[in-house]
Amino acid sequence: MLGVVPGSGFAGLGAGPLPDRETVLGLVERLHALLVPETLPGVDELAQRRAYIERETHDIEPLMASQVVLALRFRDRLEARDTTEPERLASSYGVARSLIEALPALRQHLLEDAWAAYRGDPSCRDPVEALYAFPGVFAITRHRFAHVLQALGVPLLPRLVAEHAHRLTGIDIHPGATIGREFFIDHGTGVVIGETAEIGDRVTLYQGVTLGAKSFQVDESGHLVKGRPRHPIVEDDVTIYASATVLGRVRIGSGSVIGGNVWLTHSVPPGSRIYQAKPLEAGFEQGGGI
Repeated sequence: MLGVVPGSGFAGLGAGPLPDRETVLGLVERLHALLVPETLPGVDELAQRRAYIERETHDIEPLMASQVVLALRFRDRLEARDTTEPERLASSYGVARSLIEALPALRQHLLEDAWAAYRGDPSCRDPVEALYAFPGVFAITRHRFAHVLQALGVPLLPRLVAEHAHRLTGIDIHPGATIGREFFIDHGTGVVIGETAEIGDRVTLYQGVTLGAKSFQVDESGHLVKGRPRHPIVEDDVTIYASATVLGRVRIGSGSVIGGNVWLTHSVPPGSRIYQAKPLEAGFEQGGGI
């Protein structure tokens, strides 16, 4: 048995019950489905879709609020805030409504991201294929949900949504990252996008790309300083090929292309082409090339 003494663990473990993972993820799944009601069985006519969306959002709002309020209680107890329960309840319903009100914009993002995948992948036969099946489109859409929750100041839930998508797709996008329109992640496995990364419009990333931090600042006590900008800014119309690593608060100028396996820790101007040095060609006779 684990020798756990009550009250001796992380302070947050004593801050009250946490939101239920399966409930939160199930609600996000339902909201995700509402972005493309055309794909739902038995909801063929426009009037049926509208009625279905109205029923679902009416049902989801209080359920989501019930999970948000648990997250807010956790934060307030942990940080010793003097927020009252009525204030928390009002905030939780406000968050749930704001998330539902974001659905039209999230739908537009999803359609644009699916179109970007179709445009960027010669093997994709139709944007619906990308929308329905591509892990990159799925991960980006779940990120956009998580980012809305993050922007609304909700603790715990944004990371829960983001890490669930990470587990399913191998694509790790922090909910704090800012991502523009028509974003395409091809293949996706191993992509990492850090908390303070900023990505413009019509950007394409390939598998294994990292937009990470170069170093971490510490305070006088040696603890990591949280929240400071430390990840790249990627401007519009940039392509970053497989396994490239871009670190630090650097700026990749618009229209640039970063080649595969590049290690980049400085800013580059618009229109840059950054590739590795040409590999040395050598035969393997008499041990050559080893």
